[in-house]
Amino acid sequence: MDLFEYMATQNKENESPLASRMRPETLEEVVGQEHIIGKGRMLYRAIKADKLSSIIFYGPPGTGKTTLARVIANTTSAEFAQMNATTSGKKDMEAAVKEAQNRRGMYGKKTILFIDEIHRFNKGQQDFLLPYVEDGTVILIGATTENPYFEVNTALISRSVVFELKPLEKEDVRKLLLRAVEDPVKGLGSYHAVLEPEAADFLADMAGGDARAALNAIELGVLTTEPSEDGRIHIDLDTASECIQKRVLRYDKTGDQHYDTISAFIKSMRGSDPDAAVYYLAKMLYAGEDIKFIARRIMICASEDVGNADPMAMVVAASAAAEVERVGLPESNLILAQAAIYVASAPKSNSCTNAIFAAMDSVRNKKTTVPVHLQDAHYHGHENLGHGIGYKYAHDYPMHYVDQQYLPDEIKDETFYHPTENGYEATIRDYFTKIGRKKNTDEQSPQADFDSSSPQS
Repeated sequence: MDLFEYMATQNKENESPLASRMRPETLEEVVGQEHIIGKGRMLYRAIKADKLSSIIFYGPPGTGKTTLARVIANTTSAEFAQMNATTSGKKDMEAAVKEAQNRRGMYGKKTILFIDEIHRFNKGQQDFLLPYVEDGTVILIGATTENPYFEVNTALISRSVVFELKPLEKEDVRKLLLRAVEDPVKGLGSYHAVLEPEAADFLADMAGGDARAALNAIELGVLTTEPSEDGRIHIDLDTASECIQKRVLRYDKTGDQHYDTISAFIKSMRGSDPDAAVYYLAKMLYAGEDIKFIARRIMICASEDVGNADPMAMVVAASAAAEVERVGLPESNLILAQAAIYVASAPKSNSCTNAIFAAMDSVRNKKTTVPVHLQDAHYHGHENLGHGIGYKYAHDYPMHYVDQQYLPDEIKDETFYHPTENGYEATIRDYFTKIGRKKNTDEQSPQADFDSSSPQS
């Protein structure tokens, strides 16, 4: 490399985006992904020992897939070759494989081939790699934002270890932002910028686990903000919101706004107002509320406020909770909206809620014994104690029902569940009437007077 080439390389590095300049070079500099590169983890040990097999990194943008490949490049004694599936074709792969074969044959040196966006290679291109991965000509490192079990050939998957990278935690992104602002060599330290704590929290929240998005935002903020009278560039909340193109919501996830908004969300679903429910849902999502927390609240509302008036509400809510963990953002917005609108639009009943609180109140205040005829009779000698004697098997009677006492003697006349005439509970009331079980269908006050633990918030 002559002087002009060297200077061109240096200029290119200085002009590269902050996110590129701040890429860690060693495992110790990597932030997050402790579940795969924490000390003692398999990948950590493999990188440190330079004993890698073919691997595939899978995860959302900005979570460190290319970063880990670069760390491996700086750590391994093998030759490191890189290509991007969006710009490379079969000829590029043929050339890389040829060089790897020569290197292996002449010098006994291994080659690690890193392919970014590997899911963009078609089946034929992926198939081309198979024999060379299998015979050890190349150790493949693939990176993809798509589920590799759908987008990468099964044969390649079977010859690789798949590592899923998760969106970075808020604290991880915050740490990277502060590091970037303070680093005088690779970062923005020479600008003497000050990242206000509220702005750092906001950017870390809004980045959604994407380190690249957060670093791009802080770089834009520092480069476009005039120094203050003290000679320093202050990145406050308003500047941060402009840089990441997100309006600031005054929404402290541990303060009043959090509790007020989630309260309004729940009460809107309870009050059968799908418009208000989806609005407060949108507000929480926009502010970066935890989607698993939102899903839990929808499930609770489906049980507490809908209950047996529409048993499918619980099914929809539970399915949504499982799906958001599988899918993640931004698609989870759709899943949560569907579940919230369903629960808001469903017929309502709190009869199940009242029933369990009334039963808990009875359990706390009255000592009871299980009736003898209901006690366990599945052991030798039970008849000597009278256990199970006199029990009537419901399926032996018309409509598979027989009138007998199930509650303990001490509370045999109490009732806890009073189905309403809303939705499916009307069917339950009709069934009780048909079989002659009328005590559960007697009119009751809409809300029994239980202690303060009854959920009314």
